[in-house]
Amino acid sequence: MRIAAISDIHGNLAALDAVLADIARRGIDFTVNLGDIISGPLQPTETADRLMALDLPTIRGNHERQLLTTAPAMMGASDAYADQHLSDRHRAWLKTMPISLRIGDDVLLCHGTPKSDLNYYLDHVDESGSRAATAEEIEARTGGETAALILCGHTHLPRVHRRPGGGLIVNPGSVGLPAYADNHPWPHVMEAGSPHARYAIAERGADGRWSSEMISVDYGWETAARLADERGRPDWAVALRTGRMS
Repeated sequence: MRIAAISDIHGNLAALDAVLADIARRGIDFTVNLGDIISGPLQPTETADRLMALDLPTIRGNHERQLLTTAPAMMGASDAYADQHLSDRHRAWLKTMPISLRIGDDVLLCHGTPKSDLNYYLDHVDESGSRAATAEEIEARTGGETAALILCGHTHLPRVHRRPGGGLIVNPGSVGLPAYADNHPWPHVMEAGSPHARYAIAERGADGRWSSEMISVDYGWETAARLADERGRPDWAVALRTGRMS
């Protein structure tokens, strides 16, 4: 079995289309979507329409939750832009998404960790900034979850972790936004370091053991960056052009 995992599209339709085209060339069994789909200043409704037609196994991320539960006046700029453009049918689609999802007996989809859509899983943030999480930190966040393959997103950074018992945790990175800054729980930046769209392929071998491959895809990121500039988001434009925040 070969699964393509996409996450954190953030309304970047050009990046999404490039990733979907790359997946189509690789003989994947099916594709899953790990959330944070439309929030941002690019093309939220067009991205939603593209994915609604595909009907992929999809979970909600923290931004879908925020769009459904936060008053518009309290939203951040990225959520507010998406909120202003969503139709009732788009909102109805968001409401169908579960917080997490199991595929078969041994695959779990979650956005952040198995218990939170906001906490980081394979990364750690403290007052000194962000770093890769230790094996002990990852196991504490995993709790009693025993799925052989856990697919997560949220941090926009591609990472793979092999658990002591042999299970695999994969974060495919972000399709549509390779860098961002955040203040939760401490000020930090997450930077993939290049503007490519990213996703992952997980494959189960004949022995039942999962492995993964991280994929980076070229697309027209300069066009996406110009769109962010036109919509008053120079921070996004820098991230889209460089994969960094400065």
